[in-house]
Amino acid sequence: MTLFGLDENRVGELAAGVRGALPDGDDPATAGEVFARAAWSGLAEPGDGTAGLLVASVGASVALTAILESWSPVRIGALVRDALGDEPGGPDIVFAASPSADPTAADADTSAELEQALDLGLQRWRPRLNSNEVIRSLQQAARMQTRLLLATDALWPSALDDLEQHAPLALWWRGVPGALAALTNSIALVGARAATGYGEHIAMEASAGLVDRGFAIVSGAAYGIDGMAHRAALASDGTTVAFLAGGVDRFYPSGHDSLLTRIVATGAVVSELPCGAAPTKWRFLQRNRLIAAASAATVVLEAGWRSGSLNTAGHASALGRPLGAVPGPITSPTSAGCHRLIREFAAVCVTNPTEMAELVGERSIQVPLANLEIEAGPATDAGPGPLPRTSDQVRVFDALSGRSPRTVGDLARRAGLSTAAVRGALGGLDLDGAAHEREAGWVRRL
Repeated sequence: MTLFGLDENRVGELAAGVRGALPDGDDPATAGEVFARAAWSGLAEPGDGTAGLLVASVGASVALTAILESWSPVRIGALVRDALGDEPGGPDIVFAASPSADPTAADADTSAELEQALDLGLQRWRPRLNSNEVIRSLQQAARMQTRLLLATDALWPSALDDLEQHAPLALWWRGVPGALAALTNSIALVGARAATGYGEHIAMEASAGLVDRGFAIVSGAAYGIDGMAHRAALASDGTTVAFLAGGVDRFYPSGHDSLLTRIVATGAVVSELPCGAAPTKWRFLQRNRLIAAASAATVVLEAGWRSGSLNTAGHASALGRPLGAVPGPITSPTSAGCHRLIREFAAVCVTNPTEMAELVGERSIQVPLANLEIEAGPATDAGPGPLPRTSDQVRVFDALSGRSPRTVGDLARRAGLSTAAVRGALGGLDLDGAAHEREAGWVRRL
């Protein structure tokens, strides 16, 4: 018997290698579903709403079969509509049609938009379809004692479900199960990579104080504020969880290899990307949504005017999570982002662990942060600069090489975009002077 074109026993062995012993109460997922979820974590880029809708409605196994067998967008769309229609309280199709007095016409418009979205999705996913890569990632995960967590598992952080169709399709993690369970009572501490002594002192005091109050600490393991928050939690014998933008088998940044190894021993390191996946700017920005969603509150300790930490703050606000910011010297550029959050975006001014802990008991006011100009911009602490790139341009720029020319098709596979989207992004990057076309393909201008 074969499954996804592979021997069924082989699929079962690979799935078992990343599941281990399931805690009581977990739903024993089939080997096919485990393998399919692992495959989808590499097929779709983090936050791909179309992939999320497809997998949530028809299941990962059917969705993977649809790609393997080259089903048409019309056939897949019909399955999605049937599944959502038969499932009370299931996810809504977000491709809303224009208002119409004729319900039949509105349904037709919605169907057309869904099929168009699926068509674009298939153009993104099919170039990445490679069973050997899925097998290698599963084998590497088993070697590194990495586990694959599904939404049906008892340890799944249910707060991530607030992301709806943008929720992760699965989570890869290393560490102790209790750390994942502790996410229900956690606070995210984030801030600038180029932190000052003031910022690192505040991070140390905040992390240790919150651990003393029974909170787990969540952050992104970056240099600066993130690293100090993790270290202080470990020094206080607390629980800390790090969300990564690449595979959990390749710790990033490399300078935090020792720190992340310590986190694995008593906490958890988590990613929605399979083993072997490289961190990119786009994936860092999408990783931030997991930090914000998994935590009961988010506190920005030190951030520049356009710091990547503000991206995390934006996700927290959009999800209705309590948001706090620590003030700093008014002359310090590394606190300008915190002051901006307090002044313009209703973040609560917090100055000590007690005030940070109080955030969890507060009802957050959802404030749109679209005007922060950081969601697709560079995650730096520089002052106001040129207009930020679009999300497609960020992903294509990440996929470019400064030395080896790459074709549009290769860039599409690396960026997880359709070839049409890549060509459009390259046009903007070319005008911006960031990319240049050679005879053999496109290169990044350094």
